[in-house]
Amino acid sequence: MAVNRDPILKRCRSLQIDPSHLGIFKESKRTPNRGNRKMSEYGIQLREKQRAKFIYGVEEKQFRNLFDKAAKKSGITGENLLIMLEERLDNVVYRMGLSTTRREARQLVNHGHFTVNGKKVNIPSYLVKVGDVIAVKEKSVKSPKFKEIQDMEVGIPAWLTVNRDKLEGTVVAEPTRDQIDVPVEEHLIVELYSK
Repeated sequence: MAVNRDPILKRCRSLQIDPSHLGIFKESKRTPNRGNRKMSEYGIQLREKQRAKFIYGVEEKQFRNLFDKAAKKSGITGENLLIMLEERLDNVVYRMGLSTTRREARQLVNHGHFTVNGKKVNIPSYLVKVGDVIAVKEKSVKSPKFKEIQDMEVGIPAWLTVNRDKLEGTVVAEPTRDQIDVPVEEHLIVELYSK
């Protein structure tokens, strides 16, 4: 499994993303603007794809497979892709406020701290469905990490319900494009892949 070890703030700067979209509330030192070079159409499309991959922590092969699945589903391909990225288990854990960043959520899922409908799942790319109950394992609830997380205040999207006391949440609906707040123009990704 490939691991992305890019310096987050540096990568955010190059992709022109606000680090708060990744759960990081630091400011990086701005470097002087290196001239406003005009980007080609391909460059703009590529940057948009790299943004989506970086925000969700997905590598190229996995991203391409998700795109192919999204293209086969009925509806708008770009929106389907973003909805599928939102429904990944590591992202759902982050959205429920059970981790501070998506990278941390991915690690917690990998280490087997979560169950889906009572069964342990340690695959970050697992796609949740409407009605799935995601909970912290009983053994893990007592750990200092989850005690700290339990006290955090987080905004939870409308497509999820969360019980902070039990450290569990339910997927009540599929996310809609309006509920996804990532700064990605998905139509550019579709244009890039359809060349």
